[in-house]
Amino acid sequence: MTEALHIVLDDTAMVAAGRGNILLSRLIHRAHAEPGWFLYAPACALVEADRARPGTAEHIAALPSLTVLDLDLPAALAVARAPAGWAAAHTAYVAQPTPERPAGAVVATAAADGWKGQPVRILDVGP
Repeated sequence: MTEALHIVLDDTAMVAAGRGNILLSRLIHRAHAEPGWFLYAPACALVEADRARPGTAEHIAALPSLTVLDLDLPAALAVARAPAGWAAAHTAYVAQPTPERPAGAVVATAAADGWKGQPVRILDVGP
């Protein structure tokens, strides 16, 4: 049995997906076609992506293979305490291990330099 793959899209990855990034297109396809591939969009990152590129939120939320993760109370408390902006803080929170994702999740980003020093695994989908 292979281990499940959990990938969290940050706001830059969501914008890149909306612009047709080939790596993200492949990830989205694999998550739709392959069991054990999971994609997540933290709500705060979704808002930031839509601010950067209007229409992105609707595009991302319509993907059947992607789960939008709400800003629940534990996430809100983590975001409130984080020095980073809401999008990055919510993304980092979602990437941490949980019972559903014991190994945590990988953060897909088009701006890998922005994640330096953060305790998350990165998948650079930038140009």
